[in-house]
Amino acid sequence: MSIAINLNDIKSSLPEQVTLVAVSKTKPISDLKEAYEAGQRIFGENKIQEMTDKYEEMPKDIEWHMIGHVQTNKVKYMAPYVSLIHGVDSFKLLKEINKQALKNNRIIDCLLQIHIAEEETKFGLDKKELEEILSSEEFKNFKNIKIVGLMGMATFTENQNQIKKEFLHLKSIFNTLQNQFETSNLKLKILSMGMSGDYQLAISCGSTMVRIGSSIFGHRK
Repeated sequence: MSIAINLNDIKSSLPEQVTLVAVSKTKPISDLKEAYEAGQRIFGENKIQEMTDKYEEMPKDIEWHMIGHVQTNKVKYMAPYVSLIHGVDSFKLLKEINKQALKNNRIIDCLLQIHIAEEETKFGLDKKELEEILSSEEFKNFKNIKIVGLMGMATFTENQNQIKKEFLHLKSIFNTLQNQFETSNLKLKILSMGMSGDYQLAISCGSTMVRIGSSIFGHRK
C-alpha cells in the first residue's frame, strides 16, 4: 500500500475542520518526500535532533510539529523553525520556549498537554497546575509564545468507553478554559487528540487535530 494512497484515504475521511499531522518519527526522508509529493505539509516528530535533520533536508514550506516530550535544554535547537509544540507540560518548559523564541525573534505556538490517561507514564498538567500557570502574572508577560490549544493522550487500552470518557474530559477542560481565559498570548482554537488507533473516536469527541503515523507510513520496524 503506498503512502500517497494511505494519506488520501485518511484525508478524504476527515471533516474539514480537522487538521492532519503526519507522524513521521523514525521514518526515512524518502517516506516523508513521498507524503510531501502527495500534498502533506504538516509533519510530527518526537525527537528534536531527528526533526532538525529532516527540517534541513526537506522543503521549507513544511510545518514541523514537535509531538514528543520536550527536554528544556533542547528547545534552542528547534526554536528557529518549529511551527507548533504539542507537549508543553510545565511552566519551566514554557518559560524556556519563550526565552528561545525571543532570541530567534519569533512567536512560537504551543499546546498545553493535559494528563487525561490513567497511566502514570503519560506526561501532562493536571487541572490545578493548568489554572496556576494561566492565572500567573509571569505567564501573562510571556510575549514570544502563544498558547493556541490543548493536547492529550488517552490511556493505551482496548476499552473504547474509557478512551471516550478521557477525550470528553479533555474537551470539557478545553471548553471551560476557552470561556474563562483569554489573554494576548492565549487563544484556544486547537484540540489535539487522537492517533492512528482512535482518531475517529477523538473527532467525534471534538478533536480538531489528529496525529497519525502508522496508518500513513505503516508500522515501525
